[in-house]
Amino acid sequence: MPFNSYFRLLKDDPRLISFGFLMTLGSSFGQTYFIGVFGPAIQSEFDLNHTQWGGIYMIATLASAALLSWTGSFIDRVNLLRYTVYVIILLAISCAFISVAAGVISLTFALFLLRQSGQGLTMHISTTSMSRYFNRDRGRAISLASMGATVGGSLLPLFAVALIASIGWRDTYVVASVLSILFLLPISLLLLKNHKHRHQAHLENLASAEKEDYSQNRSWSRAELLRDPKFYLLIPGFIATDVIVTAMFFHHINLADSRGWTHTWITGNYVMYSAVAMFVTLSIGPLIDRFTARRIAPYVLLPVVLALLLLAVVDAAWVVMPYMLILGLNAGLSYPIMAAIWPELYGVKHIGSIRSIVTPVALFGSALGPVVMGGLIDIGIPIERVCLLFGGYCIFGTFCLWFALRNPAKHS
Repeated sequence: MPFNSYFRLLKDDPRLISFGFLMTLGSSFGQTYFIGVFGPAIQSEFDLNHTQWGGIYMIATLASAALLSWTGSFIDRVNLLRYTVYVIILLAISCAFISVAAGVISLTFALFLLRQSGQGLTMHISTTSMSRYFNRDRGRAISLASMGATVGGSLLPLFAVALIASIGWRDTYVVASVLSILFLLPISLLLLKNHKHRHQAHLENLASAEKEDYSQNRSWSRAELLRDPKFYLLIPGFIATDVIVTAMFFHHINLADSRGWTHTWITGNYVMYSAVAMFVTLSIGPLIDRFTARRIAPYVLLPVVLALLLLAVVDAAWVVMPYMLILGLNAGLSYPIMAAIWPELYGVKHIGSIRSIVTPVALFGSALGPVVMGGLIDIGIPIERVCLLFGGYCIFGTFCLWFALRNPAKHS
């Protein structure tokens, strides 16, 4: 496996790669795998059933998705350093605000802020930066940056469970707020020092490429994207991981309770999930650069089908290990591939504006999944049947990806 290419990439631009890693790591405070472990404590304190908790989460995420189409587009017009500072400060405020939420309304608003600043904008900064400033090594750059989410997903939920048991869920989010200000902010400022020179070189290279071959290198605008039929055919497969894997992680603690597993058993296996995701992510980066994300994408959802089938037919606690392993395979494939598809199909000049459309679509999926699964559980549908239904949707999404990506998108 050509891992040496990663060392070359890190040597060529260690600051930007580290910045992308840091942003995906920081996004953890607003990601479902982190918020999900707070679920039982929040449900107990606010007297919420699964459907109500999932519904609040959906409202917050949908509101964040709606706003992200506007806030995300500013990354094309605002200096990256300034944009990053604003987002990290908002993330810190969001973590602090949820720690003092006194009712359902303030809880919903706090979750909205977390989803906007964490899963939304912080992740948006990382993916947009890697897509924009790396061309030949885009797949590798996205893979390296996504390691931050992998590290966060493996360690932070386990730490959160321990802190919640020790100091309570509210003070745990206070710790997250402090870490955002004392850790994320100063390191980001250091890593983006002299970034303006990199951005100027990017603009010059982009203008030169478009002049050499206008028809091949011209980037699509957001309006052109919305007129492309292939974009809408991509959506079911594009959001499948967000719908289903988000729902599963959101309800993992409830799943553990229903099957008599301990909370630390299921969250402890997040390490296995993340280890597999890390290995696969590093492996897939060179393959994206060689074969393109468009050719690999139709296979991304097949591991999810297998993982759900396994969970549906096996009730024993040991099933968590192979289940997490296979989900880790999907995680390692899906983020780099789905992140690389958009610049491959639609160019990089307007990538921030384009991602400010596609990211809210993914957020919509992540909002829909938990409430759908919670509703199905509350009306008495067994978890085994829920897994089979989700697996069927993944198969549908796979066919949509295959049809949409048979031929590259072209300007009319």
